[in-house]
Amino acid sequence: MDTLRTFKTGSGVEGRFHSLPALSEQGFPNLGKLPISIRIVLESLLRNNDGLKVTEKDINNLASYNAAVPGEYEIPFVVARIVLQDFTGVPLLVDLAAMRSAVHGMGLDAKMIEPLVPVDLVVDHSVQVDYAGTAASLEKNLDLEFHRNRERYEFLKWGEQAFDTFKVVPPGIGIVHQVNLEYLAKCVLEKNGVYYPDTLVGTDSHTTMINGLGVVGWGVGGIEAEAGMLGQPVTFLVPEVVGVYLTGELQTGVTATDLVLLVTEILRKTKVVGKFVEFYGPGAKALSLPDRATIANMAPEYGATMGFFGIDEVTTGYLAGTGRSAELCATVENYYKAQGLWGIPTVKDALQFTQVVEMDLSSVKPGVAGPKRPQDRIDVDNLKAKWGELLAAPVAEGGFAKTESKTAVVHVNSKDGVADKIGHGSILIAAITSCTNTSNPSVMLAAGLLAKKANAYGLKVNPSVKTSLGPGSRVVTDYLTKTGLQEELDKLGFQTVGYGCTTCIGNSGPLDSGIEDVVKAEDIVAASVLSGNRNFEARVHQSVKANFLMSPPLVVAYALAGTVDIDLATEPVGKTPKGEPVFLADIWPSGQEITDAMTSSLKPDVFQRLYTGFSDQNPKWNEIKSSTGDVYEWDRESTYIQEPPFFEGFSPAPRDIVEIHGARPLGIFADSVTTDHISPAGAIKMDSPAGRYLREKGVGFADFNSYGSRRGNDRVMTRGTFANVRIKNLMVPGIEGGVTSIGGETKAIYDAAAIYQEDTIPTIIIGGEDYGMGSSRDWAAKGTNLLGVKAVITKSFERIHRSNLVGMGVLPCNFVNKEDYDKIKDLADAIFDLTGIDNDLKPMQTATLQVHPSTGESFDVPVIVRIDTPVEKDYYRAGGILPYVLAQILD
Repeated sequence: MDTLRTFKTGSGVEGRFHSLPALSEQGFPNLGKLPISIRIVLESLLRNNDGLKVTEKDINNLASYNAAVPGEYEIPFVVARIVLQDFTGVPLLVDLAAMRSAVHGMGLDAKMIEPLVPVDLVVDHSVQVDYAGTAASLEKNLDLEFHRNRERYEFLKWGEQAFDTFKVVPPGIGIVHQVNLEYLAKCVLEKNGVYYPDTLVGTDSHTTMINGLGVVGWGVGGIEAEAGMLGQPVTFLVPEVVGVYLTGELQTGVTATDLVLLVTEILRKTKVVGKFVEFYGPGAKALSLPDRATIANMAPEYGATMGFFGIDEVTTGYLAGTGRSAELCATVENYYKAQGLWGIPTVKDALQFTQVVEMDLSSVKPGVAGPKRPQDRIDVDNLKAKWGELLAAPVAEGGFAKTESKTAVVHVNSKDGVADKIGHGSILIAAITSCTNTSNPSVMLAAGLLAKKANAYGLKVNPSVKTSLGPGSRVVTDYLTKTGLQEELDKLGFQTVGYGCTTCIGNSGPLDSGIEDVVKAEDIVAASVLSGNRNFEARVHQSVKANFLMSPPLVVAYALAGTVDIDLATEPVGKTPKGEPVFLADIWPSGQEITDAMTSSLKPDVFQRLYTGFSDQNPKWNEIKSSTGDVYEWDRESTYIQEPPFFEGFSPAPRDIVEIHGARPLGIFADSVTTDHISPAGAIKMDSPAGRYLREKGVGFADFNSYGSRRGNDRVMTRGTFANVRIKNLMVPGIEGGVTSIGGETKAIYDAAAIYQEDTIPTIIIGGEDYGMGSSRDWAAKGTNLLGVKAVITKSFERIHRSNLVGMGVLPCNFVNKEDYDKIKDLADAIFDLTGIDNDLKPMQTATLQVHPSTGESFDVPVIVRIDTPVEKDYYRAGGILPYVLAQILD
């Protein structure tokens, strides 16, 4: 196809590009009506057409895209770059190091294993809020972070010198998605004189934040990212594209957080899982870039693959405002105009979508979401009433089954034993955290302005509330300091605790011991308030059962109130030293105050200064020493980094697809089991299988660290799979935690799996709706594989987890008839056969699950094998993506 054309770059010279308008003239007249996101993917197909990984048929399929009936073909999407965060990036690097060791062991050149696209890893998930509420919190937390993670950081430094295209942004710089937004993303890239859109995948669900900048990208598992790094396309089924037509504008006092919580609620109900979502209309066009990024960030919460905004003058204005060059900004504008992709359409039928959802921004009200899911939105003025309902509602209905109020006195040991009172609904954690909001100056400055007004009234935060501020980048600290608002936040206890993902991913650190003891003894349903994107059970803190997402200024307001059992529309947030009531309306900043603060503090030179010379700005990182060479020197005694077993017995020949016979259930789960439930996350309990392993290795309990920090050690991670303290295995009714039933006994899931593996008995997992929803956690799939699970059979899967299971050689299946799940969910003693599968397996083929209860007659249940594409069949036959890629490299 002849599509190579030229355009004028920002420097005034001609640059070459693969022209979509030129393709349109070659038999695709409707191309200009396709969703913008689809056309950007199509450009990648044009540019990477080699007749092998990408063919003309692939181009024809997507160029003929029919939004009403997209079809079922696969798209081989070659991305321009990869972004990683350290929790998922470390195991990815471990796998690459293991591949190099395997190649080296064959007597071949280890440098055969090398990323073929640029890879940036941002260390942002390792900081924990051990210290909060003091001026020394940041420095103390950073010291602890380096102490706990030295082995991991040594390993990352080895990786940076071993691989030519692997770069590390060290700790203390910012959250990966904000660093991507403010620094890494370019919107247009160039190679060998050919210009093309900036596209990526990242090993974190919220990679979608970059969609707000007009960059196509989403979160994948690290195993998919590894394949992309090594030259494999990211293959996915052609998606439906849902257009969200925005009109109107936000009312005064309504934030971008309020908007995105409503978007999440509406789009979850719209059922956009696995679909592209594209925002357009006059309301979308008028949104600021940070507001667009906030909405794009939460695409995983509304279930979409992407939450995309097109590129326009707002985009280039943001690029300029964050220190990108005038030449780049001009290149971006000229390129997208040449491609016919410039601007956000404002006419409702300008583009063809599978479905259009309309939203009037003026209808958005201040809201929060919780207490267990981000899509469960509640208007702020209705939270008190809703809290009363939730508190009394049965656990099975999402409540807490508490019919009586409770008050208990606590002594806050960290504050010299000062006394406080807590009860159901008391806020114990108030955190301004998460990539979703800390990248948005309007809500961060609003929090500071609210704190300033609260201080003027003499309001205080209760001593039992653990307050923290985790900015997404040092730019936030700069503008808060310039405006004097950091000092105001400090006075209320919101001192900066670190630059990275803190409370939102469970790195909230310990509660005060005096509080923790009372919460457990009195069984108090305590609350947290955070400006995050995830509030699943046991994620924020294992002792805090109710967790509410909200904007940064509301976090400060609720911290002052001290409870979620309050109507902020009618009840005071607090009282002055003279006892006079102060209401939320008294301290809420005006839109003009926020605008003035933004205008005075946000300058391009700040971004340029803070995003150069990372090593010079981080002495602790410079002190880290590492090994050198192309092949990693594994330390067999390390409890952080171990060579994984994924290449043991490697053979380039594909394995046969065989039926599964005599399988026992390792776990039977209800709806909404998340990757947080499955994957090892949070603290490691002393008496858990992982805790026992570490103690056997001579690690003291104080140095256990978290599962996240030990993701490079499969011995720890396999023991922690399904070990979440809140997971409910229906095989052991009435018990929470990672246990199962085996031979009439209750054992840890890992211990039972070890027995089954010793006896060569296959195991399966049974699940309900949305199995695997949440972050793209590799170890939810890796651990499932290493526990010996052969198949996972559910009502439905979240997109990334299903893909990851295939990528680890585990067979995902869905019930054809969802009601068949009810026939199985109570059969803890049953034996299962999965029949009707062999080497001729077709994508989405039907198979049969034969169920043999311990009492009663056997019966058959039809299931769909969720091998969705031909290449996934190849992955499965190879035993996973990694062995498949290695076989391809060696071929």
